Amino acid sequence: MRGVIPACAGMTAALSAGMTLALAAGAMEVAVDVGHYAGEPGVISASGTPEFEFNLALAFEVKKELEKLQLKVRLIGERGDQAVLHHRTRDARGADLFVSIHHDSVKERLLPEADRFAGFSFFISRSNPFPGKSLACASSMGAKMRAEGFVPSRYHADPVIGESRPFADEANGVHYYDKLAVGRSAAMASVLVEAGVIVNREEERRMRDPAVRSRIAAAIAGGVRECLTQGKAVP
Repeated sequence: MRGVIPACAGMTAALSAGMTLALAAGAMEVAVDVGHYAGEPGVISASGTPEFEFNLALAFEVKKELEKLQLKVRLIGERGDQAVLHHRTRDARGADLFVSIHHDSVKERLLPEADRFAGFSFFISRSNPFPGKSLACASSMGAKMRAEGFVPSRYHADPVIGESRPFADEANGVHYYDKLAVGRSAAMASVLVEAGVIVNREEERRMRDPAVRSRIAAAIAGGVRECLTQGKAVP
């Protein structure tokens, strides 16, 4: 019978750790921002669909996945009427993290060859009051995306085909974008997500697939939870 005691103790410790993590997660709140709005709906996809529609669908899926992980969620911009960017971050005050959901494009002159561009990207601003935490959370989300089989786009760092956005974490597809409005104006750590390149016909089809959207949302939510509850996000 003596051998049972350590096993029970181990089980109790595991349950206690799980409860502590759940409690820590439950105390955290994430502001999930739906990028763009009805009046300026963002890039138009290869099939003619406004980016806002993709952003809205993914934001709701991210919300669902975060709530599964016992994180509180505050949706911002879901009505399509949030035109002023700093009002978005203002409405997020009190949250632990601001995550802005977007889908990507390419330079206008490259649209005829858009099918060769694909992948996800994350953007953070060093002008944010918590640049280290922003980077840690973006890297965590990027790592989860890669674990799900998604690939970073990387072209945003290129001075010719991109915008010379330097890498903050190349392996996980994280770039610095210091003038990013929702990065600079946020009072909390902030990450902008570009889930996929919807001017690419095949990538757009993937982004429309509910199963793919669910995997992306689960990766984003898993990265957020890991960052916020396991001490990987540093100030």
